Amino acid sequence: MKVAVIGASGLLGKYLVREWKGDDVAGFSSKDVDIRDAGQVNKLIERVRPDWILLAAAYTDVDGCESHQELAFQTNCTGAVNLAQAARDHGSRLLFVSTDYVFDGANSTPYETDAPRNPRSIYGKSKAEAEVHIAEILLTSCIARTSWLFGVGGKCFPDTILRLADARPELQVVNDQRGSPTYARDLALALVQLCRKNAQGIVHVTNSGDCTWFEFAFEIIRQAGLKTVVQPTTTDKIPRLAPRPKYSVLSAKSLARYEILMPAWQQALTNYLSERRQT
Repeated sequence: MKVAVIGASGLLGKYLVREWKGDDVAGFSSKDVDIRDAGQVNKLIERVRPDWILLAAAYTDVDGCESHQELAFQTNCTGAVNLAQAARDHGSRLLFVSTDYVFDGANSTPYETDAPRNPRSIYGKSKAEAEVHIAEILLTSCIARTSWLFGVGGKCFPDTILRLADARPELQVVNDQRGSPTYARDLALALVQLCRKNAQGIVHVTNSGDCTWFEFAFEIIRQAGLKTVVQPTTTDKIPRLAPRPKYSVLSAKSLARYEILMPAWQQALTNYLSERRQT
């Protein structure tokens, strides 16, 4: 199988290229193709002719998207549309990595794949619009929603907490937003399986279990063996430019249909910390 990973220099893209074994995998970064340019995208896919395209490239700075709305939509939506059209025209399958931010966070039980989209942030809106267009252009596409991504080699929550813990005796972390932390390596391995199983439609892909950001931070400090005190606080006391979903846990039912199981987020964190120490 021939695979093209778009966004290969990003956090998830690096894991996809590194962990994908047994197939012909090529990674492409923004230096190779500007996904906002339909001509560049078409030329690349026409040349490579992949069986699967994995679109992991995105503008993921949630607050930055609020300040740069045009860039957010050009990258996250127009870019995705360009890849979907190129995939359709050249006979490739497409897997688009999406987000829990397509939901408003009003739920109190895990979101199923058919739950109504109602994003509150520009980032979420750009991804939700991309989902709609991709499904219209390419019926065989796979949309893999994930959440709270972390890993080695990129900006992520555990890395931030560990750096702050080195400098401060006490941290305050919000305790009223709940989701599922997802280790980029586990996500990458699950996406490989989805492609090999010819998945299509929407699939939710996260590590199992859920927590608040405070609970996540507390576990990071505990597993790292640090003495930094973590105190719970509320979202309104730490204002951010973009609104965050209060609850964005994604149901695992769609992933289970493909007989793919994800480790618990606590075990994923253990593996991340081990990898981090080795780099």
